[in-house]
This record gives sequence, structure tokens and C-alpha cells, in this order.
Amino acid sequence: MTRSFPDGFLFGAATAAYQIEGAAFEDGRTASIWDAFARVPGAVVNGDTGDVACDHYHRMPQDVALMKSLGLQTYRFSTSWARVRPDGGPVNAKGLDFYSRLVDELLANDIAPWLTLYHWDMPQTLEERGGWTSRDTVDRFVEYALSVHDALGDRVPTWTTLNEPWCSSFLSYTAGVHAPGRTDVGDGLLAAHHLLLAHGRTTQELRARDESLDLGLTLNLTVADPADADDPADLDAARRIDGQFNRWFLSPLFHGEYPDDVVRDLRKVDAEAVTRWQAAVHEGDLGIISTPIDTLGVNYYHGDLVSGHPQPDGPEGTGHETQGQQREIASPFPSVEGIHWVERGLPRTGMDWEVQPEGLTRLLQRVSSEYAVGVPLYVTENGAAYDDVLQGGRVADPERTAFLRDHLAATLDAIESGVDVRGYFYWSLMDNYEWACGYEKRFGIVRVDYDTQERTVKDSGREYSRIIAARAV
Repeated sequence: MTRSFPDGFLFGAATAAYQIEGAAFEDGRTASIWDAFARVPGAVVNGDTGDVACDHYHRMPQDVALMKSLGLQTYRFSTSWARVRPDGGPVNAKGLDFYSRLVDELLANDIAPWLTLYHWDMPQTLEERGGWTSRDTVDRFVEYALSVHDALGDRVPTWTTLNEPWCSSFLSYTAGVHAPGRTDVGDGLLAAHHLLLAHGRTTQELRARDESLDLGLTLNLTVADPADADDPADLDAARRIDGQFNRWFLSPLFHGEYPDDVVRDLRKVDAEAVTRWQAAVHEGDLGIISTPIDTLGVNYYHGDLVSGHPQPDGPEGTGHETQGQQREIASPFPSVEGIHWVERGLPRTGMDWEVQPEGLTRLLQRVSSEYAVGVPLYVTENGAAYDDVLQGGRVADPERTAFLRDHLAATLDAIESGVDVRGYFYWSLMDNYEWACGYEKRFGIVRVDYDTQERTVKDSGREYSRIIAARAV
């Protein structure tokens, strides 16, 4: 049965600056934390860097034409802090000019620009001054955000402050698997708070300039299910995962408070880290963080089935797996130690993540009813990596095609249940630099040959184009 999407529902795709732009040190851009981290031996698969990536900086008009050919209605991209304000210093006019040309190209092709201010590429110089553990970085971020608005505010209606602050705090400052690669519990907590504070401050400043803007942020969220809903240990495991991934960000943003149960969990395992974090939460901070937003982006890739009991073959206790394999790393949040992930027999992607479309439906329903009440939701990232092969000029990727269709259907299930979901962005438009996985994992609906930079629309891209044209799945 064919099901139609509501009028006005937006179909788009998403990318991030460091993952596609290349031109790492051209036209005034200086090193970001990812430029530095990628050069640490063993930090990234094969020692890959984003120096060239997809060469989008030089191929932008052709890439926009490709978006147009797919029928995309909107495109979510990020601006590079290291390109706009190199080293956190004065504005780089050449850097801003690239994004101005990108916006003009999108508008000329009837594609609505959706701008993300922070997708993890802080200038390395600012990291050397403390990075997100320093409150001063909040001020520097607001300066950067206002500089971007000076150049693009007249043409870009939708602004996302942060992409996935869970990753840019806990994976980056505690687990050490993302830039800048620190492994300190307290640093992760400080980074998370200052990221949220930067979001709130920027939202207030941009709204004071222009009340017509749609302002929000994007969170990566999960559905944490207990293996046995009648087992207290399994229920507690699910509570802790939910606290770490979801409520640590949703609660301050929408309820003006951090979750007490997670603070208690943390105090048991690292009281000094909690004391450091509490000292950094100043009076009035939570009021700023909970500044009302116009839009919430939800990124979803898979859920988590967890237990408080050891499992015979499953991964144990390292938290959210990001590399498609079990790794001996510091837990991104020590309160998840002792949690065990349960195999449930679902298909898995090339990242070894379970394919669980119905989890997206439940996630959107819960976020809408418990937190973002009255706030429109958008699925700002959803996608899958598979080992694609180019044969005879074609990339047949039936697994990704099914993933796309099933998650669009899950989004429609949420809409039909009454959730105000207004758009979907597939991750990603094209294969790209996939962070610590380098170029080994391919998420795109467009294949990129990294030697020739040739783009090839995959079967999944053609199917997405068909769905967009029909506005139905």
C-alpha cells in the first residue's frame, strides 16, 4: 500500500564541512581539531585525513546540480569554524564567501539551505586554550555564529547551533575516539555543559537579531530497551543508557535541569569529576540553556537492547559502539559500566549497527510528548553504511534502499500517530570522510570515487528521488 506524506513535508540530505569539503588549508583556513586528531598515529583508520575528502570546496556547483537532479527540497550543511574564523581569530572573508556562494547556488536551484554552525571542527588553537572545557570557548562560539549570520542571515531561514553534542563532548573528551581525543570523565562533563551553554547563548543572540529565524539544535538519540522488562537489573541498565544518551541533553534543554539520577550514578564512580562539573554550572546557566527553540533535530541510527547481566557473546560495558567493533576504550560515561548489549537477531549495517526502524517511530513519539512539546521535529540524520561496489557504472545497494524506505515509513508512522514531524534528511548525500573510520565506511546515496572524485548515484539515491517525486512511500 502506498502512503503519502503531508503537504509541506521536506525531503533532504545532510553533510558536514570536514567530511566533504577538503581544501583543508586553502584560502585562509587553518587547522581544526580534526586536522590535528587525524594525524595522531592510530586515531583514524589507515591514517586517513580530511585534507581532500570529497573536494566539495572546488566542486560545489556540480554537487548542487546533483542535489537538484535528485529532487532534494532542502540541504543540511555545516559551516567550518576553522574556515570562517581561523584559529578563533578575525573573520576570514574568503571562507565566508564560499558559504555565501553555496547558499546562492542552493537558492538558484530551489533547494532550501539548512545551516549547522557546529559539526565538530573547532579551530585547533582554541582546543589548545582549553577547548570545550573552557567557558571562554562559549564566547568565541557566539562570535563565530554572529559572523556567519552577518554574511548569510538574509538568505538562510533555519539555523542549527550544534550537531550531536553527545559526540562532541563524551566521545571526544572522555572516550577519546573523536577529536580532540581526550580521556577524562570531568572534561566530558564540562564540554557537554559548555556546548549546551553555547547553544543557548547563540539562540538568544540570533533571536534578538531576527525573530523570523527558525532556531534549534540536533541531538543523536537512542531507544533504550531492557532485555527483560520484569528484571530490575535490565530495567536499570536501560535507565542508565537513556540517562546518558537522551536525558543528559533533553532535560536541561526542555526542563531546565540535569537528571538527578544520572548525577548520582556519576558521583558513585567519579565524585571529583562531578564536583568539577557542578562548579562550572553557574547560576542562570540552565535558564540560558533552556531558551525556547523553534525546531529540534533528531538523529537516529539504531536502538539499544541492554541487560544488567553478562551476555555470552555480546559487547560489554564500553557504551555506544561507534566503530562497528568492540573496543577497549574509556566509557563515554562511567555510569554505563557493567551494561551488556543483547543480540536480538536484527539485520546489521556495515557499522555493525542493528537496523531497527520502529525504534525511530517510538523515539519521535516520546521526544514529542515528554520534551519537545509543541516544537516541530525533523529527522536530521538517518542512514546506513554498507560495502558498496561499482559495477558497470551502477551501484546496486538493496540493503540501503530498504533501510531508507523502512525509516521513511517509520517517520510516517510517527506523523500518523500525531507527532509533528516536518522533514527527513538522509545521511549522507555522498560517501565521505567518516570520522575515525576514515574512508572505509560508505553512507552516501551517491558514491564517491576518492581517486577521481567521480560521483555515481546509487540505486538508493534513485529510489529516494522517486519517493520525493511521488511524495509517498
